[in-house]
Amino acid sequence: MAELPSVVLKDPSSPLTATYVPSAGMICTSLSDDGVELLGQRRGLAAYLSDAKTMGIPILYPWANRLGANGYDVDGGAVTLTPGVGGVRTDANDLPIHGVLSAYPGWVITEQSENRLTAELDFGSRPALLAVFPFPHVVTLDATLADRVLIVTTTVTPTTAVSVPLCYGFHPYFTIPGVPRSEWTLQTPRLRRLLVDEQGIPTGDFEVWPAFSESLGNKIFDDGFDEVSPGAIFTLAGGDRRLDVVMDQGYPAAQIFAPATDDLIAIEPMAAPTNALRAGGYRSAQPGQPDVAVFTVRVA
Repeated sequence: MAELPSVVLKDPSSPLTATYVPSAGMICTSLSDDGVELLGQRRGLAAYLSDAKTMGIPILYPWANRLGANGYDVDGGAVTLTPGVGGVRTDANDLPIHGVLSAYPGWVITEQSENRLTAELDFGSRPALLAVFPFPHVVTLDATLADRVLIVTTTVTPTTAVSVPLCYGFHPYFTIPGVPRSEWTLQTPRLRRLLVDEQGIPTGDFEVWPAFSESLGNKIFDDGFDEVSPGAIFTLAGGDRRLDVVMDQGYPAAQIFAPATDDLIAIEPMAAPTNALRAGGYRSAQPGQPDVAVFTVRVA
C-alpha cells in the first residue's frame, strides 16, 4: 500500500508535533512530545484504512458510537442503513457504528501553515453520503497547535434550508509511555453516567457520577456520559506527564473507553450521546447559523 501524504503541525513554542492524514479521513495519527508518542497507535493506519480499526484521533461522523438499529426517522420519513454500503460499518451485534467517514478520502485542504491545518468535506456533493445522512452541509475540521495545546474545531454549515442533526464525535486514544497503565490517574468532573442495555445502547436511565480522581489500576471502562459542562476537563496523568482534554464548547456528552487488553484510554468528545440520531436529544445546525464545536488537548 502506497504511503499517504501527511501534514505535520509544529508548535512554535515547544517540541510538540501533531500529524494529520487528510486523505485518510482527516485522522490525527500522532501527537508527539519531543519524540514521545502520546496517541494510542493500536493496529496502525493500515488497519484504519482497510478495516476502519480506529487509532490516533479519528472523527466519528455523522454519528459517534453505535445506533440501536439499521435506520432512523427524519422529518416523517425514514433512512435505511445497509451494512457495507455508503461507508456503513457494524459492530459485533450488527449495529451501525462510528458513522461513515472512516478513512474517507474526500477531504479538501483549504488552509495550511506550519502549525495549522483546515480541511472541509461537502456532504451535499456526495450522493453516497447523502443516502445515509440526507442533510446537505459542509463540515470543516480545523487543527491548530500552539503553546503545547492541540485545538480541534469542527464547523457544520447547512447548505440548504434543511437543519443538520449533530451527533458526531471524536475518538482520541491516549497513552503515557514509560509509565505502567496501572499507575495512570484518571480525573473527570461530576457527570451523569448513562445506563445501557446488553448491546451498549442507552436505556434512558442514568446514575450520578461524582467527580472522579483515581488510579486506573486494573479498571476497565466503556462508559457514556452526558451533562458535560462547557469547559469540562478530563485528565490523564502518569509520571511527569499530564494530558488534559477540555470540552470547550459543543460537546455535552462523552465516552470513556479503557480496555484491559491495551495500554491506552480514550476520552471521547461527543456532540450527543450514543444513539441520539434515533432517540433524539441532539441539537442541530440551522440554516444560516453554522454550528461550531471545540475541544482541546493540553500537554503538560
